Amino acid sequence: MPRLTTGDHPDLKMVNPNAAAIDIGSTMHMAAVNPSSCDMPVRAFGTFTQDLHDLADWFRSCGVTSLAMESTGVYWIPAFEILEARGFEVILVNARYAKNVPGRKTDVSDAGWLRQLHSYGLLRGSFRPEAEIATLRAYMRQRERLTEYAAAHIQHMQKALMEMNLQLHHVVSDITGATGMKIIRAIVAGERDPDVLADYRDVRCKSSPETIRAALVGNDRAEHVFALAQSLDLYDFYKAKIEECDQRLEAAVAALSVKGGDDRPPLPKARIKGRQVNAPAFDVRAALYGVLGTDLTQIHGLGPSLALKLVAECGTDLRAWKTAKHFTSWLCLAPGNKISGGKLLSSKTRRSSSRAAALLRLAATTIGRSDTALGAFYRRLSARIGKQKAVTATARKIAVLFYNAIRHGMTYQDQGAAAYDERHRQRVLANLQRRAKTLGYALAPVLPEPAVS
Repeated sequence: MPRLTTGDHPDLKMVNPNAAAIDIGSTMHMAAVNPSSCDMPVRAFGTFTQDLHDLADWFRSCGVTSLAMESTGVYWIPAFEILEARGFEVILVNARYAKNVPGRKTDVSDAGWLRQLHSYGLLRGSFRPEAEIATLRAYMRQRERLTEYAAAHIQHMQKALMEMNLQLHHVVSDITGATGMKIIRAIVAGERDPDVLADYRDVRCKSSPETIRAALVGNDRAEHVFALAQSLDLYDFYKAKIEECDQRLEAAVAALSVKGGDDRPPLPKARIKGRQVNAPAFDVRAALYGVLGTDLTQIHGLGPSLALKLVAECGTDLRAWKTAKHFTSWLCLAPGNKISGGKLLSSKTRRSSSRAAALLRLAATTIGRSDTALGAFYRRLSARIGKQKAVTATARKIAVLFYNAIRHGMTYQDQGAAAYDERHRQRVLANLQRRAKTLGYALAPVLPEPAVS
């Protein structure tokens, strides 16, 4: 009988005998392999690129085929990519699922415990998209950061205008619009005459030239104009970087694997006309339709930009989730199932930092007042259980539609708020009739009273 090492569990079936594990750190990675394959099964490695290649060579010499690592910030990314490129099967594990064990609080014991869990098949890897989706996601997140930086400098321009007592934001809806940017650029160029500045008014501006002229009489101190000029330069700089990011995004979408053949129907008519604010410079809707073969923007609440963000977060192939219920559970949008003693203790949804879930909640919020079936569903739940829970429930419905559209090619057609309300009325009426029948009663409709002449 072979000798069992400390910590082995003979009653469990070993699934991955050649498993290894890494406890990720910022300056040091602690790696563990099977004790039977090496005299020193736990070793420390640095985080330099050569150290990561040495780690891969050591794993190869120990016969490792599969390994697990805990996700810690972004420190895991270089190790994950290098080990995956070297041919290892790497899974990323959420630390909360592996660290809730007393007595294992050092890096050495933590790495060994992680290896044991992985060898017995007790670890579940986090979702990691394929390479082309990861590239698209990186460009998309970079664009979001650039947009945030540009928005900060819009606030700086508005602050400088307020310090000059130029009430431009009170007479135009957006200072970065056609009228606002023309006036700001003229002020930075040295123009101070309110009559001349008011002539830059665009014909679509709702404020009159007289109102704009009165708002542009201010205190032109040099330091405020200097702050406005620098904020404008920084805003233009980030806008140029966003355009460069849009070019990379367009190329990344074009490089995605195309689903379906060439016999797909033509692109449906756009549900919403006009271009969204801060939308990419290329035709996102047509590009996604060419890849997916279905128009995600037909789902209410999903515009082109939001659909592109969801695809960048979840991918174009949702086979990682068997059903829509698995998908909504991964998003933490499905009700919880905390049961003890046959009694449901809590159905509260789990907390999540998922970007995709946040995007779906945003989509649910935007359709609350729309004359759609989803809007009627949101309003009915909002009146009964509150807005916060209604947003979660509506976001789950949109997630199911998103899953079915990508996974099964479903074409969404809205039935309208009136049809949804009528279906709900018929369902409530059927339930009342069934309950009345069990109590020995029968419901009868109330006939309208005759009109009195």
